[in-house]
Amino acid sequence: MEIVATVILLALIQYIYFAVMVGKARGTYGINAPATTGHDIFERYYRVQMNTMELLVVMIPSTVIFALYVNSLAAGMLGGVYIVGRMIFFKSYIEDPSTRSLGFTFSILPCVIMTVGGLIGAGLKAFLNV
Repeated sequence: MEIVATVILLALIQYIYFAVMVGKARGTYGINAPATTGHDIFERYYRVQMNTMELLVVMIPSTVIFALYVNSLAAGMLGGVYIVGRMIFFKSYIEDPSTRSLGFTFSILPCVIMTVGGLIGAGLKAFLNV
């Protein structure tokens, strides 16, 4: 489970980095809190952070459940794909939001695999005592 803990902590550090970049963009583009609009580039940074937070709600528990009921190494690897996908998403969304699809795919796909896989693994354990 150490790989799972490491990947989750790396995902949280990545989220903190995105939050710091939002703060930096606030200063750069003169967007005073609590405003969340006012400059296109600031809004891109903000949306990346919010979208990442929304996805972490799925990523973290699905990673843990998948690791417990399916395979912890596979969970760690899928979590790694998620982290790389989020970086691709970050870079592409800031440059041109219309190019975010690759990063989004590499972020959401591991979450879907771990959610469905975790449900199957936990369900088999619960109902079949496998």
